[in-house]
Formats: sequence, structure tokens, C-alpha cells
Amino acid sequence: MVKTMIPIDRPQKIVCVGLNYEDHAAELGMPLPKRPLLFAKWPNALIGPGDAILLPSISQEVDYEAELGVVIGSRVKGASVESALEAVAGFVCANDVSARDVQFPDVQYVRGKSFDTFCPVGPRLVPISEVGDPQRLRIRATLNGQVVQDSNTQCMVFGVAEIISFVTQAITLEPGDLILTGTPGGVGMLHDPKLLLQPGDEITIEIDGLGALTNPVRAASTAG
Repeated sequence: MVKTMIPIDRPQKIVCVGLNYEDHAAELGMPLPKRPLLFAKWPNALIGPGDAILLPSISQEVDYEAELGVVIGSRVKGASVESALEAVAGFVCANDVSARDVQFPDVQYVRGKSFDTFCPVGPRLVPISEVGDPQRLRIRATLNGQVVQDSNTQCMVFGVAEIISFVTQAITLEPGDLILTGTPGGVGMLHDPKLLLQPGDEITIEIDGLGALTNPVRAASTAG
């Protein structure tokens, strides 16, 4: 059996953007942010297509988040919005898996977002030249065959170029660094009833032109 590998090298940084879709802000009943809201995930969370998302014993509320992942191709600092996309190597489907009952009590999101296996990416890195306008891509999440998120990157509050420019005013991005650009409406914690990840589930993130990223879900204690 051939194993599909993570399509990017281990990044120094995984930079994430919160509350970056209009429909997600609406379902939370929150105003749109005036500037990108940044947090981080650690590289230990990275897995590839087909790898299992492992549910930690200390969390009972693990959620999915379909996201467009941006892979940096060249060192960039202080980029303008106009030049920011020149630093992009390509794009991947990503899943910003989140332990809600750790994330929210901590206030800071890093621990609840950075459990091992909580950053699936794939199925391949698609060069920016093949993608065209990154703000015109349909993005969906399907849980056990049910579409649970269905939006478009044009609904982002801050587009890819704006995010890169904002980040690099403070942080130098290096080749291989990964940016997760936020999730649209339909996250599991806001469904009624909640649609949180359970052992035996299968979650797929699909974005126009980037393919489909599928991962099974297992309990950490029983995953093999």
C-alpha cells in the first residue's frame, strides 16, 4: 500500500487567522474584525491525507474547520498588498481541527488548536499559477457524506494578499511556512445538535482546483 505524504515540508510557522469569513462571524453573532486576528498552531499537528485525526482523552468537543492553506515560497518581510502574492508557492486544503473545550477556557487558542494530528493538509500542493484568483474558490467540508460547510473564499473578510501583508509587517515568513486563512460558517459546535468529531467519522475538505483532503477520525488510545 502506498502512503500519501504530507505535501509540504515541515514549516517553521503555522499562522492562522480567526473570524475571517462573513458567514462565520454572522453565525457567531460577532462583528467583523477590523484587522486579521492571528494565532498559531505548532508543526507537530501536521498530518497528510488519509492520516487519522486522533481525539485526545482530555477533550470531548473536537471540531472541524475547512480552510484554504497558503504555502510561502520565498522569504518575505514587509510585503505590500500589491506584491504579497509573489511570495506564495501554492495552496492546499487544510483542516484547522480544534478542541473547543480546551480552546475557549484557555482564552489563548494555541493549545486547543495544536494537539498532535490537528492540522491535516493536502492532498497536494497546487502552484499559484494553476489556481488563478484565490478569492474565487468554493470551499466545502463533508462529514460522513453530509455537507456541513459550503462557502466561497470571496466571503473572506481579509483576502490572502491582505493577510500576508499584515503578517509580514511584524513577522518574517520563510519558505515552507503555512498560513491558514480562516473557516466559513457551518462549524460543528454551532450546528443544532452539535456535530463534533467522533471515532469512526470521516471528514473531507474540498476546495476548487485543490482536490479533496480526507481524514478518518480515531480515539488516540485506540488508533494504530
